[in-house]
Formats: sequence, structure tokens, C-alpha cells
Amino acid sequence: MLDERLTVVAQATPGRRVFGLRPAIALSLAAMLLATPASAQSITDRFKSLFGGDDPAPAPSQEGGATAAPPQDTDLTCPEVTVRSGASTYAVGLPNKPAAGSDLRYQATISRMARSCTLSDGQIKAKIGIQGRVIAGPAGAPTSVDVPLRVAVVHEGVQPKTVFTQAYRTNVAMTPDGNEPFTLVIEDVVYPVPPGNANDYYVFYIGFDPLALKPEPRKGRSK
Repeated sequence: MLDERLTVVAQATPGRRVFGLRPAIALSLAAMLLATPASAQSITDRFKSLFGGDDPAPAPSQEGGATAAPPQDTDLTCPEVTVRSGASTYAVGLPNKPAAGSDLRYQATISRMARSCTLSDGQIKAKIGIQGRVIAGPAGAPTSVDVPLRVAVVHEGVQPKTVFTQAYRTNVAMTPDGNEPFTLVIEDVVYPVPPGNANDYYVFYIGFDPLALKPEPRKGRSK
């Protein structure tokens, strides 16, 4: 039986167990990542909290520091976060020109990822952090760049099933240096607790999605 009070967090390291962590480690990570209320944090601070500061490696835990621990009667994990194949870069060229060579205006890449998970009322609520960089090309980048991204929760298998998907965008102000970082912290990923051992086949996919910049089609009026 899943305990609704159980809070779990994880660095974006493939295969890291989350719900199955030892009580002291789980509480240390929870305190490190979720100590400051999200509403009181800037985007940069929230992203740093996901990574545990400037070091992308998990912070060492201190044994014996916990006073209490929730029941550990489940093998659920916070799914691995990975960049979807073919969506790791986003390049934009001059109008009607290929985004390559001297016609390249700018290119965005993803450099770091992180995620944390919270279990509550039969739902898994995930927070996903994405960090990357926009680099100006030979054709020159505009002063403001919209970076389109998509996050999806997928149940992998013979027939993969998308459990959650949402497009996002973040704006990057370019400087004369032409090399600017961007950060996006997504906090609205929610999906039902998977049945049985299905959670072992869940994956958080992220990547660039140019379609996220296009306006949604208008819905026709019903007759």
C-alpha cells in the first residue's frame, strides 16, 4: 500500500532508485531539494535546488540524521529523465534557408536535466528541470529567442503509450557574446500511480519541439 506522505526526489542519473531509497538518504535528498517553497523561489533557485547546487552529482548523505521515516513498502521509482532521440538540438536558419553553415542564425542545446517526484492521493507529481544554451550562428541571432520544449511521460513497451505530454517555451535574451544559457523548471507534470510493476517502464522524455511555437488551431463553432 502506497503511503500518501511519501515524498521522493532524485538527480537525473539513469537507473537511480527513489521510492526505494534508505530512509536517511531519502529524507536528506528531500530536505535538500524541497526545503524552500516553490512559490518563494526564483526559477534559477528552483533549478539549483533540483540539482542540489552547482554540482550535478548527488550530494553525499549523512547517516543517522533522520528522526523518522515513512514506510518503505513500495518499489516505485521516480522515472529516468532522458532527451528524446532527434530532439536534442534546435537550430534556426535564415528565412527559407537550411539551418546550417553560413545561413545558421542560432542553435539551442540541452546540457543538464533533473527531476523530483512526490506521491500524493494516488498521483505522482513530478518537477523537471531543464538547462541548456543558445549559441548564435554566422548569420547572427535576434535579440530575443523563443526556445520550444516538450515534456512527455511515456510507458515504454511493444506499443509505447504516452501518459502525459505538454509543450512549453522559454525566452532567452541574446547578448553580443551570442552564447546565452537558458533554464526551465516545469512543475505541472501529474499522472496516476502506475499499476503493478508498470512504473519500471515509465520514462520522462524531454526535447525541443518547434511545433510548440505555433499557435493552436481555432476550434470551429459547433452547429
